Amino acid sequence: MSFPTDRPRRLRRSETLRRMVRETRLSVDDLVQPLFVMSGQNVRREIASMPGQYRLSVDRAAEEAARLADWGVPAVILFGIPEHKDDSGSSAWNDEGVVQGAVQAIKQAAPNLLVITDVCLCEYTSHGHCGVISQGDVSNDLTLKLLAKTALSHAQAGADLIAPSDMMDGRVATIRRTLDENGFHETAILSYAVKYASGFYGPFRDAAGSTPQFGDRCSYQMDPGNALEALREAELDLEEGADMIMVKPGIAYLDVLALVKATFNRVTAAYQVSGEYAMIEAAAHNGWIDRQRVILETLLAFKRAGADFILTYYAGEVAGWLRNDK
Repeated sequence: MSFPTDRPRRLRRSETLRRMVRETRLSVDDLVQPLFVMSGQNVRREIASMPGQYRLSVDRAAEEAARLADWGVPAVILFGIPEHKDDSGSSAWNDEGVVQGAVQAIKQAAPNLLVITDVCLCEYTSHGHCGVISQGDVSNDLTLKLLAKTALSHAQAGADLIAPSDMMDGRVATIRRTLDENGFHETAILSYAVKYASGFYGPFRDAAGSTPQFGDRCSYQMDPGNALEALREAELDLEEGADMIMVKPGIAYLDVLALVKATFNRVTAAYQVSGEYAMIEAAAHNGWIDRQRVILETLLAFKRAGADFILTYYAGEVAGWLRNDK
């Protein structure tokens, strides 16, 4: 049957009708707020390439986490900015480190907020790469034990989820084994299973001070031209014990997100990364887009493509919009 009998516009006639038949919905429960944590007291330093986002001292991060919890945001993910960097990234597994301290402070300030910790060495190494350098390249196997030490220190501090983002082969199995051997059987792993070598990470590297001092990360992060390889990466991480998987970046890889979700039907996250945030902010600043509409539209796109939840720098702000819209 076709026009004039079939008229899809009948179901778009009013906002109320559109709400009733909407296929995909965005909820505050879908949102995770990234936080950048550093040493010091009462520090709230804006990130130049990410206007509206801040480097926070542990005390200010705990305050922000409490606000997010009050707004209904279910989780935060923490990225550390250490005072000390060295070739191995030893500050990453320091029990007195900024992430470890932030986990403890946030758990006191907002006990019901889920705390996820990013596990990677790039913020902590003097060379800016995600692992130990050997013969001019990142050594996969030497890096694994350091990632496991970092993950264990986060779990001991009280982290709910461990999120390895380094893209070393075998890191999920190594972390899972280390956590289990130390009694952290219930600590879940959210693996950055599908992480591309992307140009969208620039503002994050500015925020975290993690720009590589030589070369690039193409030998361990995925080639943007590959989609089937994403299935292999996700499959391996799930086999190794990942409880959840992630696709990163977001908007440029919606096809990969949909493919991964359809193939495995496991809990799958998407990360709306720093470059995506910065582009929206720049365009909105120049008056070229409707900022709120574009933010909500992109987040809805992640949901439509299959994301169960979204890591986004807009989590707190969008939670306020959704709450006020009720």
